[in-house]
Amino acid sequence: MTREMTGAKMVVQALKDQGVDTVFGYPGGAVLPIYDEIFLQNDIRHILVRHEQGAVHAAEAYARSTGKPGVALVTSGPGATNAVTGLTDALLDSIPIVVLTGQVPTFMIGSDAFQEADTVGITRPCTKHNWLVKDTDDLSGTLHEAFHVATAGRPGPVLIDIPKDVQFASGTYTSPKPSTSRYQPNLKGDMEEITELVAAIETAKKPVFYTGGGVINSGPAASQLLRELVDATGFPITSTLMGLGAYPASGKNWMGMLGMHGLYEANMAMHDCDLLINVGARFDDRITGVLEKFSPNSTKVHIDIDPSSINKIIRVDIPIVGDVGHVLEDTLKVWKSRGRKTNAAAVAEWQGQVNEWRKINCLAYTQEGKTIKPQHALTRLEALTKDHDRYITTEVGQHQMWAAQYLRFEDPNRWMTSGGLGTMGYGFPASIGAQMAHPDALVINVAGEASWLMNMQEMGTAVQYRLPVKQFILNNERLGMVRQWQELLHGERYSQSWSEALPDFVKLAEAFGAKGIICSDPADLDDAIMEMINHDGPVIFDCLVEKHENCFPMIPSGKAHNDMLLGEADTQGVIDAKGSVLV
Repeated sequence: MTREMTGAKMVVQALKDQGVDTVFGYPGGAVLPIYDEIFLQNDIRHILVRHEQGAVHAAEAYARSTGKPGVALVTSGPGATNAVTGLTDALLDSIPIVVLTGQVPTFMIGSDAFQEADTVGITRPCTKHNWLVKDTDDLSGTLHEAFHVATAGRPGPVLIDIPKDVQFASGTYTSPKPSTSRYQPNLKGDMEEITELVAAIETAKKPVFYTGGGVINSGPAASQLLRELVDATGFPITSTLMGLGAYPASGKNWMGMLGMHGLYEANMAMHDCDLLINVGARFDDRITGVLEKFSPNSTKVHIDIDPSSINKIIRVDIPIVGDVGHVLEDTLKVWKSRGRKTNAAAVAEWQGQVNEWRKINCLAYTQEGKTIKPQHALTRLEALTKDHDRYITTEVGQHQMWAAQYLRFEDPNRWMTSGGLGTMGYGFPASIGAQMAHPDALVINVAGEASWLMNMQEMGTAVQYRLPVKQFILNNERLGMVRQWQELLHGERYSQSWSEALPDFVKLAEAFGAKGIICSDPADLDDAIMEMINHDGPVIFDCLVEKHENCFPMIPSGKAHNDMLLGEADTQGVIDAKGSVLV
């Protein structure tokens, strides 16, 4: 179907045709025609953020919590440049978002016009693809192609730069068609390689599944197939920060997160395994540590839809390019057809070794006295919220790692954090995006006070739209992770890692028209958390915690997975050099 309409109307019509119901944005002169069309309809909700970075992070969380692409709309110049951090965040974490930017009229491009920036040039390195549309007749096709590129293959951010005269001009709108795009990523894995993987599964003595965000990006079916394969083989499983929830934390084969602040048993298993099956992860540096010491004696398998990720960092023995869901489905079929075989005796012995490592209880902490340990705060948050319909976002820092360690996720799409880019300021606008997608759910942003302040202005958005997002701030009055590294690696020289001018968060909440809660005594913590949960509007919870607590376990720079700092477990001398439990 084709129709004549203005470029601005094409934008709104394309969003409707792509199933978009929510757009996060901030108006400006170069996008006013589009905003006028938004005003004239009621099918798409527009959420007015307070900063364009917030719009993109909110769109990211909307996408991550729903599996649908998120959409942000910003103006030209500073509107577009303010979106760059969110675009880069989405690129590194493979989040499908479509960002629409205004641009000065085509005849003014290159003249240094008011609020002009080379948006396509600036965002080329931080998008999966981008377009500058100079002809209104090309606009609808570009919009539909953008949604295809954002969601097909390895998901990611795309950007369309739309000059103002293109928005005013009329052209021919074309409805979306079954994709004729040249971009058609391979979904099915090579059957010879899958058969080789199955043969390795049948004979492995010390296997490990190492899973990442690619499992979640592939959709709910992929998580179910992963659970079936893990439970049927009895192999232990670990996950990156981005993959939490693909396999349930209550599952019998779950070892917890791995990597720099991963659990002892997960890291030890990765180091000692003889078969490493990477499912939808990218071997990033926070997982591998020193490359030559990473899982030195294993046969390595890598399943990934992005061929450029294969052998990019770690040379693997069995590369399988394809969608995780399709590859897992075929792996299960081949494995079952060959008799569901594993080296059961050896795998049972291997699980016994994993259970020995678990006894170390690397997340142990002691809560005593009148000061709240951050680990205790998250332990209680988990206990009091686990039975709710719950979505968790985080900022970036120590609190983020503690949240990954102490909060438990049974399902995918419930955990939203900035992984690859490590973006402070991500969590608050992300909680807004998740709450818009799931209005009746309990959405909690686990934050540090420094990270939260980076996008604190979004409190206005939460209040305006009556979004009951809960900001659970672990306030140690420090840049916690920076301070920890300064303590451990820089001779306790605490250069600029604290603030001497923090706000009163309760008064700040009240200034925005929200509820503020402060808690400093462990005895009051449960009641305060319940007060936060039961309040029907946005809340800032100021949880005053131990100022100099470090986040363990930790793999120091330059060390292997079996050379971790364990905090209390280390000081109690409960393990020997080989990782055996002594008590």
